[in-house]
Amino acid sequence: MTVEDWAEIRRLHRVEGMAIKAIGRRMGVSRNAVRRALARDAPPKYERASKGSIVDAVEPAVRELLQSHPRMPATVVAERIGWDRSLTVLKDRVRELRPYYLPPDPATRTAYDPGARVQCDLWFPPAPVPIGFGQVGSPPVLVMVSGYSRMIFARMLPTRQGRDLIAGRWELLRAMGGVPAQLVWDNEAAVGSWRAGQPRLTEEFEAFRGTLGISVHQCRPRDPEAKGLVERANGYLETSFLPGRTFTGPGDFNTQLTEWLTRANARHHRALGARPVDRWSADLAAMLPLPPVAPQLGWSATVRLPRDHYVRLDSNDYSVDPVAVGRKVIVAADLEQVTVRLGSKVVAAHERCWARQQTITEPAHRAAARALAHAAAHQPPTTPVEVVEQRDLSTYDAVFGLTEVA
Repeated sequence: MTVEDWAEIRRLHRVEGMAIKAIGRRMGVSRNAVRRALARDAPPKYERASKGSIVDAVEPAVRELLQSHPRMPATVVAERIGWDRSLTVLKDRVRELRPYYLPPDPATRTAYDPGARVQCDLWFPPAPVPIGFGQVGSPPVLVMVSGYSRMIFARMLPTRQGRDLIAGRWELLRAMGGVPAQLVWDNEAAVGSWRAGQPRLTEEFEAFRGTLGISVHQCRPRDPEAKGLVERANGYLETSFLPGRTFTGPGDFNTQLTEWLTRANARHHRALGARPVDRWSADLAAMLPLPPVAPQLGWSATVRLPRDHYVRLDSNDYSVDPVAVGRKVIVAADLEQVTVRLGSKVVAAHERCWARQQTITEPAHRAAARALAHAAAHQPPTTPVEVVEQRDLSTYDAVFGLTEVA
């Protein structure tokens, strides 16, 4: 019996008050079929009797293995039970049985108070960005999302190393105008990792959070739900900001991203029922103020300048005024510039190069090196003069007893 016939039988009986025999004659079915249709509250549904599965015979063995090793991969289960049939059906059964032997691991919904938490992540945009010297790449974008207001802040960085990560975070915190009580991170290598079941921050990030006076929460490995806000923001950037755009370089990328975020943060957020920018004032008011002294940012190293008067930073070589050859110089770099100082004197200042394995030379440094090399080549050689001690002759007279008697 079709669903249409079942519905019509019930209508004839309930609305028109027809008898079972009359309904049977009109519908061309038996009286027992009419009685079954009237007794059924749900529409008829065809269900084929289950014939079972080839995995049913080995299910007890699979359960025994999962009971002692609940995280055993399905491929290892197949090897242990001698499975030589389709691996797909065995994987499906293992996937169904595994939750019964694992401890419950629910994802708790976090309540975000104003100024409490900001989630952070690195997003690698799948778009070609020219980074100089004919090279094209996809540098990381540091994305930060405030839990209470859902405000998004982002900036492209030269690398994902700790020094650049800290410098980029400081720039975004300055753009915010405040510091949240806690930053949420996954297990980014430059931030920290889990060791022996405990989260451990790198020494650089410990110093950074100590300067800010905040905490850093490290999510457990393979737990993306713990920072779902920033993960969704990454997807939003990829689907709404990126399509149809071209970039001339990282600076152009950051300019376009900043302009787009101004509009994106003013959109109506369905989950909040409000615009993020409208909740930002309460969020910012509950945050900590920026520290009076900025944390140690960027790259900093003291090296002795070699004869070729170049210093290396992140696979690139930068020229230095050759007057500092053989002396110790301080190499410092932020997201935009590389500076070399000899004491208080600046002996090199270059724009930070985002490309790899490049040599950046200042023409003045090359000219100065050639002048110094030319002067050294034409300087007349100097012959060292040996100083011979001259002893007074009276000393010899005294030795040989020739001293005149007065």
